[in-house]
This record gives sequence, C-alpha cells and structure tokens, in this order.
Amino acid sequence: QVQLVESGGGLVQAGGSLRLACGAPAFIFTISTMGWYRQFPGKQRELVATITSGGTINYADSVKGRFTVSRDNAQNTMYLQMNSLKPEDTAVYYCNALWRWTNYWGQGTQVTVSS
Repeated sequence: QVQLVESGGGLVQAGGSLRLACGAPAFIFTISTMGWYRQFPGKQRELVATITSGGTINYADSVKGRFTVSRDNAQNTMYLQMNSLKPEDTAVYYCNALWRWTNYWGQGTQVTVSS
C-alpha cells in the first residue's frame, strides 16, 4: 500500500514558522500533483496548496503570502514552509498525491499555533 509520510509538525507561537515535509515513493511523486491539506476538528479537509509535477502552484487564499509549497523531485519530497503562523492555522496537515483518479494520503502531522 502506498504511504505518504509527513514530518515537521509541532507547537509554535503565533508569528513563528514551521517547515513540513512529505516523502512519497518515486513512482508516485514524479507523476502526481502533490498537495497539502489541513483538517480542523469536526471539519472536512481543506486545500492549503498544490503543486503539479510541472511546478504549477495553487494556494488557498487563507495562506497565500504566508505559506510556500515546493517540491524536490530528486528527493521525492514536497515541502510546506509556513511563516507568520496564526492560531487559526492550528490543524492536522495532510500530504496528498493525486495521480489520475487516485488519491494517496499521509497520516497527518499536527500543527499547533499558540496565541
């Protein structure tokens, strides 16, 4: 079973920064649109950012200007640099890989921003 693995979550004060990473198998990473999603308690997952295999990036309005998504194709790793974090960013962040009709998900990493 394909498994994506997130890392980098933790506790940070408002205004601080965190860098998340997502590793994926090469045969998935190289052909997939990668993305970060987050889920608040009791809510559905929402888009944070996506980056296609060709490097096209899309951000949710709520994070645009604060978060930066990137991918290192040589390392099969996607990153999410999160700056100027707000308490409202507190959520479980999930890595996603979309290949055609198939979605792969990581188990999530908790990001907690204290006020």
